[in-house]
Amino acid sequence: MYPDIKLLINGQWRDGNGTAIPVLNPATGGTLATVAHAGRADLDAAIAAAQDGFRLWRDVAAHERCRILRKAATLIRQRAPEIATLMTLEQGKPLAEAQAETLAAGDLIEWFAEEGKRTYGRLIPSRSREVTQMVVREPVGVVAAFTPWNFPINQAVRKVSAALASGCSVILKGPEETPASCAELIRAYVDAGVPAGVVNLVFGNPADISSYLIAHPTVRKVTFTGSTEVGKLLAAQAGQHMKRVTMELGGHAPAIVFDDADVERAAKLLAAAKFRNAGQVCVSPTRFLVQDASYDRFVEVFVQEAGKIRVGNGLDEGTTMGPLANPRRVAAMERLVADAVAKGATVAIGGKRLHGPGNFFEPTVLVDVPADAAILHEEPFGPVAPIVRFQDFDEVVKEANRLPFGLAAYAYTSSARIAGDLTAALECGMLSINHHGLALPEVPFGGVKDSGYGSEGGAEAMEPYLNTKFVTQLRV
Repeated sequence: MYPDIKLLINGQWRDGNGTAIPVLNPATGGTLATVAHAGRADLDAAIAAAQDGFRLWRDVAAHERCRILRKAATLIRQRAPEIATLMTLEQGKPLAEAQAETLAAGDLIEWFAEEGKRTYGRLIPSRSREVTQMVVREPVGVVAAFTPWNFPINQAVRKVSAALASGCSVILKGPEETPASCAELIRAYVDAGVPAGVVNLVFGNPADISSYLIAHPTVRKVTFTGSTEVGKLLAAQAGQHMKRVTMELGGHAPAIVFDDADVERAAKLLAAAKFRNAGQVCVSPTRFLVQDASYDRFVEVFVQEAGKIRVGNGLDEGTTMGPLANPRRVAAMERLVADAVAKGATVAIGGKRLHGPGNFFEPTVLVDVPADAAILHEEPFGPVAPIVRFQDFDEVVKEANRLPFGLAAYAYTSSARIAGDLTAALECGMLSINHHGLALPEVPFGGVKDSGYGSEGGAEAMEPYLNTKFVTQLRV
């Protein structure tokens, strides 16, 4: 039920010129199938197709683009059960999470489809009655998009939908570790009527593909989701060629719980957010900063919630947390836990890999974590939660802003004053107070500092795919 995955170039699903890559099941370690590997000839064909596709698609009326994209949203919802199964097989997340991600793609496609009809220009009052001054918004051109394995559909659908809704064509470099669900997303666009060449899908060596596409003169816009380290390299390459760039990079989100908060509710919500997708979420809360008087109760409830998690194959009924994506992530968790314990932290629950096949690691809570522990400096990207005490507002803001990351932050308080002060003080692109309200289609999604720049949600997400042209005309 898991097929070999091919490239999509100019409307045709085809093998690549490179050697096909195995796709592994992270829950069993077994091989599911293979994914095609794009060579230089494949990339040249994709670029030529995207260039021709752009010439066609930019002239399609926004209302017609909207109609096609809305049909794609319908198709992906109809196919959600099958697509979710593929995602769980290749990524590991529980089937319910995979189904939710797939269905959310329909909402994202629809939102961008409608927003494409609202890429307004404007008239500027002129200094002469004989002069008309206009601002016109035009699609930027061919887009090169690079997406990660942790959310195979969620990240790709934002980039592709924004590009298509604005009139751009796109070459998507999908994730080799989780290619099938990403390919099914692209199939929905194609089956909905997106013309050949307008959307293309390639897989292969990330460094080779990114360096070639970013430098190519046909590509005019680059969008990337992934690590800060890789993002900086790609942004530098794009800068050499004056390409527009959107970067959604790593984070290390502080989750701040004040004494006046509903501590039990905060602990339950934060635990659910932390262990979602086995902690492999860029906006996952990863540094739990709890005011001293509430610390013990928060830890007690948080540990209880972690103990309720059932780890296993995402296809098994009752599983609430699946495996990590690959053995490298398991090794990283072992290293971070060992480092914290060696420096004085205590493991309240978990702390070990689960023996047997697959990349499984226990939901883990570390308490009394010292400031020099590596996990308070490195994004863990896994199911390990460090909990730290703080005394007052100034101390916790300093700690929250200490790292170069600035993607998401969370806070729990019943004080409107504290909430307002945090809004002004925290250095982050997104802040969620007393609930978890990030990543909806209609709201901005992006970071600051080393977490990147640009938005992949809300009206702001359309801006990077549009050029601004000023036209001034004298009536003669």
